[in-house]
Amino acid sequence: MRVYLLVLVLTAAVTYLMTPLSRWLALRWHAITAVRDRDVHAVPTPRLGGTAMYLGLLVAVLVASRLPFLGSVYANPRPLIGIVGGATVVVLLGAADDVWDLDWLTKLMGQVLAAGFMAWQGVLLYQMPLFGVTAWSTRISIFVTVLSVVVAMNAVNFVDGLDGLAAGVLAIGGSAFLLYSYLLTMGSNPGDYASLATLVLAVLVGMCAGFLPHNLYPARIFMGDSGSMLLGFVMAAAAIIVTGQIDPQSVSQRASFPAYLPMLLPLAVLVLPLLDMALAVVRRVGAGKSPFHPDRRHLHHRLLALGHSHRRAVAIMYLWTGVFAFGAAALVRWSTTTVLIGVGIAVLAAVALTLGPLRGRSTPHPEAP
Repeated sequence: MRVYLLVLVLTAAVTYLMTPLSRWLALRWHAITAVRDRDVHAVPTPRLGGTAMYLGLLVAVLVASRLPFLGSVYANPRPLIGIVGGATVVVLLGAADDVWDLDWLTKLMGQVLAAGFMAWQGVLLYQMPLFGVTAWSTRISIFVTVLSVVVAMNAVNFVDGLDGLAAGVLAIGGSAFLLYSYLLTMGSNPGDYASLATLVLAVLVGMCAGFLPHNLYPARIFMGDSGSMLLGFVMAAAAIIVTGQIDPQSVSQRASFPAYLPMLLPLAVLVLPLLDMALAVVRRVGAGKSPFHPDRRHLHHRLLALGHSHRRAVAIMYLWTGVFAFGAAALVRWSTTTVLIGVGIAVLAAVALTLGPLRGRSTPHPEAP
């Protein structure tokens, strides 16, 4: 674990130090988020934060390649090439959108290209260990992989609406996933704890941790599409590695349940972004509008309408993410009954904090035109 913590800290340090540079570039290139009717921030704020995260990822992957502990991970470099190459495409695409506001079709094509490159390099969801192993054909594997990555990128983008929200949610969820992946590796590969998924998750948490101090309310910089799509892409890559490439036969009896349901944790980590995206799509399509039509009815907007302050709304979203993510990760160590009891108590506490007396006066937000 010390090696992964080293990678995490290195990624966080590089991201933190490079974020002021990204802010300077955003101001120089006029990549600034203006104040729109649907927005919560009160002053125009520079974006392009994803470029600093990308530099953190790049430095961490290069330095990690020199660590003997991770030698088996780098013995087959294709998956890492796919992840880093896809991340490069995503950041360039997101940076272009941060500067020039690309149309949704162009962004979708770029997302498919990035996901397709990663799949071409061997990061494929080629089996689903759900009540037995179901293997797919190569074409179906590529399609499901690309679809999963695109959905994850857009889900994180949807939830990126309050200062510190997306980075914090992914840091908390990624930390739970990191522990899950490490403990699962310990059970399935005694004596060799090197894991590509765990490495990728350490980098993900490091990117979020390094960027978050600059992004907390009131934010000095936004991550922009370059950041939200990058985080979604990296999370999806780790989930695909764990989900599609685990050998259930090699997992210990105690870990057999999470081995056969490895999709549970990625879904738990992204439960709020995915729920927010699904509700937005249904809401907008039902109203005869495009799924990409902006509005002010996201989950974080609803928390503000309930009377929560900006900081408290973000903290509540953090809490819900932690409940589901760490609850799912706990299955690798504790029985299902114990975990369900613990999660049930945590859910009751989260509901009380969400709807309880800490709320201020409700201030409904008008719908964006």
